[in-house]
Order: sequence, then C-alpha cells, then structure tokens
Amino acid sequence: MSPSPASETADRNDPLHGKRVVLCITGGIAAYKSAYLTRGLVRSGAEVMVIMTPNAQRFVGPLTFETLSGNPVVTSTFERVHALGAVEHVDLATWADVVLVAPASYDVLGKLHAGIADDAVTTFLAAVACPVFLAPAMNDLMWKNPVNQRNVQGLRALGYRIIDPERGGLACSWEGEGRMREPDAIVEALRGFVAARPRTKAAIAPTGSLAGRTVLVTAGGTREAIDPVRYVGNRSSGRMGYALAAAAAARGARVLLVSGPTHLEAPTGVAEVARVETAAEMLVALQSRLAQCDVLLMTAAVADYRPARVATKKLKRSADPLRLELEPAPDLLATLQPEKGGRFFVGFALETEAPETEARAKLARKGLDLVVANRVGDGTGPDTDTNRVWIYDAQGLVLETALLPKPQIATAILDVVEAALARKEAPARV
Repeated sequence: MSPSPASETADRNDPLHGKRVVLCITGGIAAYKSAYLTRGLVRSGAEVMVIMTPNAQRFVGPLTFETLSGNPVVTSTFERVHALGAVEHVDLATWADVVLVAPASYDVLGKLHAGIADDAVTTFLAAVACPVFLAPAMNDLMWKNPVNQRNVQGLRALGYRIIDPERGGLACSWEGEGRMREPDAIVEALRGFVAARPRTKAAIAPTGSLAGRTVLVTAGGTREAIDPVRYVGNRSSGRMGYALAAAAAARGARVLLVSGPTHLEAPTGVAEVARVETAAEMLVALQSRLAQCDVLLMTAAVADYRPARVATKKLKRSADPLRLELEPAPDLLATLQPEKGGRFFVGFALETEAPETEARAKLARKGLDLVVANRVGDGTGPDTDTNRVWIYDAQGLVLETALLPKPQIATAILDVVEAALARKEAPARV
C-alpha cells in the first residue's frame, strides 16, 4: 500500500500519525458522517481500513470509503481482500492499533454484548485484541431502551470505550439524545487516547484500562458526635462511591476505599477498605494513602460542621431549648491540595439549586481537575439508587448524563476521567 497524499502531508507529531485504524461502519443514517471521519483520520496520518455491514452499504457505498482511505473496503466475511502488503482482512484483527465502530447501531451493540458474530464487522470484532471505541447512533428511544442501556453498561465493563451520543436532531425529525458525535470530536477522542498509550498492543480485558494505576475513593457520609449516642450526619448511603470503587477495580485499578458508616459490603476487587466515622478520621486516612494514589475520587458527603464541644455523657431531655454550637469541620480537599502534585483530583458537588454555578466555583476554589455535580430531587440525591450528573473541567461542561442507575453513572464518570488522563499525559504537540 502506498500512503495517501493526505497522510504524507499530515503532522508527524500527531499521535495518530502512522497508527493503524480499522473503521467499522454499521447501518444507520449517521454512516454519512463516517466519510468525514475517514477523511479526518487519514489527514491525521493514520492508515485506515474500512469494514462495512450489509446495512451500512444501503446508506453509503463502499466506493466512497475506498476512495477516501486509499484501501479496499471489506464488505463480506468470505471475500479475500488483499491490502497493506501481505495483510488480508482476516488478519486485520492483529494488524490494527485501534478499532472504531462508527456508527455503532442498536443491533451491533446487542450482538457484541451477546457474543454474536454473523457479518464482516461482528466477526472481525470477535477476534480483535486492541482497544475498541464504539460511537453509538440511534433514535433516542432506542438509546434509552433498558435493554440497550444494559448492553452499553456490559460493554463498558468488558473494556469497550463508549463515545456517548449527544443530544441533537435525529433522522426521525425530532430532537433527542442518540445523535452520533461529530467526526472531529471522535477523532480527538482517539487522538487523546492513543497519545497516552504505550506502543505495545493491549488486549481488551475487563481489568485493562486502569491497570497500573491506584485509585483512592471516598464514600458514604461522616458522623460528628454530639454526645456518646447522638451525632450530626447526613443521608449519604455510600452507593455512588462504592459503585465507583467497583467500576475502577473492574478496569484493573488498585483501589483504596475510605468509607464513612454504611451498610454496604466492600466491592469485589477493592484492595483495601478503611472504615472511618468523622471528617477528621477520613482526613487522616487520606493523608496516609495519598502518596500511593494516581487518582483521587472524593465522593464522600463530608460534614461541613461539627459540634464545637462533645458531651462526655448522654445529654438528658429537658423542657429547655438545646443550643448546639457548631464549628467548621476539616476541609479535606483544601488540606490535601498542597500534596496534589501530578495526581488527578475529582471532586463532587451535591446541590439543591444552581449545580453548575456551585460546581464550577468549587473546581476553581479547590484546584480540581474535574468536578461532578448533581442535585437533590427527581430520583437523584444521596439516598437514591439513581443519579444524574454534570461533569465540568476548567473549560466547562464535559458530560451531562441522563437519569441512570449509579453503577452506570460510575462508568460514565470513569470514562471522562480516563479521557482527561489521556489528554493530561499526552506528549506536548508542537
């Protein structure tokens, strides 16, 4: 294969330059965007091979992608396509550095989750041993379908990287969530990921994407004693923090969990669980473990105030009002900030109103890399099974989720964290 003119003139400092990308196209109107996606990858200097399902060919012809990529297009499991020297399409699974499925239809997400291989794309994906990105595109009702969300969650757990769809105009002539991300955004997602990857190939594995990292997670609420039997506390159940700890462990991280009081059992795969009660105890536990960690996820609902004086004996009921003087509890993030160094700090902001304003203020005030905001009400809050979050970085909103079970929110948060880590650790481009 001779390089295309676009790849010859591409920026050699682009992380995608020289990378081998297999683009899989499935059936959907968003297949037209895949033409722009192919052109963007080639202009970045990537070597691109395209595989299409029969339904994809009903929207855009293979000739379009052959022209844009400069390579033959694979359209059948049984054809022998010679390209890239001695490489045949059956060898593409080991040839590729990264695989992108865009658009990824409802159908293909279900097949991947179920392990079905019945066309050129799914048969190829069954043999892939490199990172796979999925860019879903479908009607918003299909995207929100519980079966589809189960499949997406399962694929995330298996190590597939989901480029979540956005809200926008759909082919069915209404507005909704399910629109495939724009080609430039998808190329940038691949660029950031590839820039941070070692040059050796890594297989898709449930424990792979955070392997080699230590993630420190706080969870639950804290309790500040009033007397030996009473305390000031909050409604935190710990579910969000425990879901994050479980999801990080499933991705191969060494997870250290510092937990306030909760009835939850320690998540599978977590290396250590330190159980504390007060904000001061949580701070001590964090300070003794911070040096080990690469990522800090401050999910716990830590008390802002504590009783200024703790009674040594149980306070007796009387007819007189009880006046309780409160003083500020330790500010954990502010205290840990001087020791941050190159660590990645994620804060959480639970609000009853104006989550964006409060979250962005907290991001700046405490020097965070990301802040995850949510609000109380409508199925969200500290003692619910579901949540809806807004994730911000210094540039603004990164991701807004739908109302989802907290394990799904955890996977979405970790996807954003991984993408941000990749950008942060990528070599500077000149």
